[in-house]
Amino acid sequence: MSLVLVSHHLCPYVQRVAIVLTEKGVPFERRDIDLSEKPAWFAAISPLGKTPLLLIDDQPIFESAVICEYLDDVFPPRLHPAAPLERARHRGWMEFGSSMLNTIAKFYGASNRAALDQQCLELMSKFRLVEAELGAPPFFAGTNFGMVDATFGPVFRYFDAFARVADFGIFDATPKVNAWRHALAARDSVANAVAADYPDRLDDFLRTRRSEISRMMELGDSKRQVLA
Repeated sequence: MSLVLVSHHLCPYVQRVAIVLTEKGVPFERRDIDLSEKPAWFAAISPLGKTPLLLIDDQPIFESAVICEYLDDVFPPRLHPAAPLERARHRGWMEFGSSMLNTIAKFYGASNRAALDQQCLELMSKFRLVEAELGAPPFFAGTNFGMVDATFGPVFRYFDAFARVADFGIFDATPKVNAWRHALAARDSVANAVAADYPDRLDDFLRTRRSEISRMMELGDSKRQVLA
């Protein structure tokens, strides 16, 4: 079976699929494309024109959640719980993790400090809900790495970039979430789901947002130039 993961270098949903493939030890080719200039072959097989797209012997599957469910059906080890009710609960938290990406986008896209602070509070509120759900470390379900972990690994990666801008205190009230965040960052499948230049690419992306975060980054750059 030939697997090709059609990817964009910053896409968190691509990272999720890459993490699952790696956890299962499935060989795959990663093919990065420029979504601002989509190649014709991609446009012809991607109904939504988005990444990720997984080609299985040239047959496309789209939508990250669907791709991950397929992979869990076909390749061991299973990353979902065996019990149907627990599996449904995990799927709910996967969807919650996906929704957090929208809040993160609002955070880094906030046009002024008041809007940024408001989105910061929203993120903290959502992480308090996650904090109440977490049990024994290091992962969402304890010692077993699962689909919820694969979902949140790319979510937490954004906060490494935000920490380079300022200390927003987002995890101050959620120590279990913060510990989970660092446990995921140390996992090989999560760390290797992006290229070595990902932090620089993400910083460049944030600088172009014309947002409060962008202005804070520009101010930091100016200060470093003065000190140099």
